[in-house]
Amino acid sequence: MPDRRFFGDSKASLYTLRNAAGMEVTLTEMGAAVVSMNVPLAGGGARDVVLGYDSVDGYKNCGSYFGVTIGRIANRIGGASFAIGGDAVNMDKNEGGNSLHSGRFSYANRMWEVDGAIGGSSVAFRLYSPDGDQGMPGNAEISVRYTLTEDNGLEIRYRAVADKPTVFNLTNHSYFNLAGHDAGAGGSLAQFLKMGCSAFTPVDREFIPTGEICQVAGTPMDFTGGKQIGEEIDAGFEQLRIAGGYDHNYVIDEPSLDKPFAVMVSGARDLGMKAYTDMPGVQFYSGNNLGNDPYCGKHGKMYERRGAVCLETQFFPDTPNKSGFPPCFFAPGEAFSAATVYKFFTDIAAL
Repeated sequence: MPDRRFFGDSKASLYTLRNAAGMEVTLTEMGAAVVSMNVPLAGGGARDVVLGYDSVDGYKNCGSYFGVTIGRIANRIGGASFAIGGDAVNMDKNEGGNSLHSGRFSYANRMWEVDGAIGGSSVAFRLYSPDGDQGMPGNAEISVRYTLTEDNGLEIRYRAVADKPTVFNLTNHSYFNLAGHDAGAGGSLAQFLKMGCSAFTPVDREFIPTGEICQVAGTPMDFTGGKQIGEEIDAGFEQLRIAGGYDHNYVIDEPSLDKPFAVMVSGARDLGMKAYTDMPGVQFYSGNNLGNDPYCGKHGKMYERRGAVCLETQFFPDTPNKSGFPPCFFAPGEAFSAATVYKFFTDIAAL
């Protein structure tokens, strides 16, 4: 089994996965969260590249969702409601009149169970979500399994099934700064990002998608050719003004576990990450609201605005209310199954 130790004086534990290359990933059942990713560097040593907390209290009360598993439906739902087969589903309103990450009773703030059948390089977490939980129909069995591969990849696999027609849209909310979790906005905005995403879903002033799918070409939203994240983040483009930076769902051109949809490289060009998924979209978030969390980060670090970025693989936000978006409805007994991989590398010259 992975190494296990208690998370401070709480009932939660920390589970550390290690591979022969020297990479370590630490997880906790509180929020089924990624607490740290220590990635080996070419010159020796390792670097923790994700934001997190030093205590369970941070994860219980977090407003920033550091590294947690989001569900039953990630991202925003306009009006905190939608319909399944003509029946209304009413969710918790935790962002004005809308719902973000399933409201105040998100899976992110719950204690998951550890699946003891998984060992070695993997840890799996399970959660039972009863009928009516978060306003959602159906008793649901949900699992997320993390596997650390020998080529420095963290593989995340989700599975969920319910006994009534329902929705599923699970994601991981890790914040990445390849210069280090404590490197701040300077390190994060200097990161080079290239995404195989030719379109995005624009939002209104409440961050709810309008239903349009727009091409990124000719706009500051375009990362198809690659650029530093901070290069155009403050451009006078209405979508960026609305969000205070990037906080948008991008349409992945070729969802695949064999071809990365994104490549990100640190500003110092000493560490890179490739991201893969079989999901149709990714929420690219530039950490515009960081710095408002009353809980400091790891090792006493107070994270600052734009101090890291998220690549949250997903169905599109507000999908249940948008007929033109890929559907996230599931019949009784029909399993939601998805995977995402974040793989790290140091051979930058080979790009």
